Amino acid sequence: MGAGRIHQKLLPFWGKFYCACLRICYKVFMKILVTGGAGFIGSHLCDRLLDRGHRVVCLDNFNDFYDPKIKRANIVAALRSSSYTLAKGDILDTAFLDEVFAESFDVVVHLAAYAGVRPSILNPSLYQKVNLEGTVNLLEQCRRHNIMKFVFASSSSVYGGRTEVPFRETDNIMNPISPYAATKAAGEAICYSYYHLFGIQMHLLRFFTVYGPRQRPEMAIHLFSEAMRQGKPIRLFGDGESSRDYTYIDDIIDGVTACTEHCEGFHVLNLGGSRTTSLKRLVEMISSEMGETPIIDWQPNQPGDVPITFADVTEAKAVVGYEPKVPIEEGIRRFCIWKKAQS
Repeated sequence: MGAGRIHQKLLPFWGKFYCACLRICYKVFMKILVTGGAGFIGSHLCDRLLDRGHRVVCLDNFNDFYDPKIKRANIVAALRSSSYTLAKGDILDTAFLDEVFAESFDVVVHLAAYAGVRPSILNPSLYQKVNLEGTVNLLEQCRRHNIMKFVFASSSSVYGGRTEVPFRETDNIMNPISPYAATKAAGEAICYSYYHLFGIQMHLLRFFTVYGPRQRPEMAIHLFSEAMRQGKPIRLFGDGESSRDYTYIDDIIDGVTACTEHCEGFHVLNLGGSRTTSLKRLVEMISSEMGETPIIDWQPNQPGDVPITFADVTEAKAVVGYEPKVPIEEGIRRFCIWKKAQS
C-alpha cells in the first residue's frame, strides 16, 4: 500500500482527533456570564467554573434582600483569580447590560432573581419586574449579540400544590400558588419563545430546595441552625409533616456545570435529590448535628406553601448525566460543620 493511500486512510482519524482537541479546548476556555453570581448558588457555580478553567464574569447588584456583606464574603476567593471579573449592576439597567455584553460570552447562566414564596406574596410587582423583565432583558442581549446558549434557573415551586409524586418535567405547571412560582413559570415560557424564534439553545433547571454552605440566612436550614445556636424558638408551620426534596449544593452545581458544557436544544430539567424529608425529621437532624435542643414554636400553615416536593431526575440524567450523590444526612452534617465554623 502506497504512502498516499495510508495518508488518506488516516485522514478520518486525524479529523476526529482534531475535533476532539477543539472540543476540549472549547470547554477549557469558555467565557461564561453568571447573573446573581455572588449569591448562594451563584458563588459556588463561579468557583466551580473557575476550577474547570473557564473565564467567568459575575454579575450581581448586591441588593439588600439580605446583608450584602454575606455576598461579598462569598466571592473573596474568586476575586483572587485573574479569570474572574465582577460586574456590579442590575439586570433591569439596560445601559449597564449593554456595557457587560460589549464582550462576547459562550454561555449565559441566569440565576439572578428575587427568591422566596412568602416575600413574593407581600410584593408581587417587584418579583414580576425583576424575575420577568430582567430575564427578557438578558434574552434580548443574547439575541442581539448572537449568544446561543442560555441556562435559566427555574424552581420546583412551578409545580404548585400538587401531591402526586414524583414531579416530572411533563407535569402541568399552569397552577402556581405564589407570585414567585408564577414568575418562574412565566420565565420558562419566555425562554421557550426565544428558543423557538431565534434558536437560542436552552436548559431550564427546576431547582429543588437547595442547601449547603453559604445558604441564604432566611432559608429554613440556616434559620433553624442559627436559632438553635442562640437558644431561640424555631417557628414551624403546619404539623411538621410537610416534606421537601432537599438538594445539596454540590449536586446542584454538578448539574448546572454539566448544562453549561452541554447546552444543546431545548430541555427542562429537574435538579433535585430525588428523596423527600419531613420538616420534623429535618429539625431532628439539624439538632443532632448542632448538639442543641430545639425550642419549637408551632404556627398555622402559611399561604403559598406546598405540602411536598419530590424530583424525578430521569430526564436530567439522560440529558447531562446528572445524578445526586449527597444524601440529606451527609449534607446536613457538612452544613452544620460549616455553620459552627462561622460562629
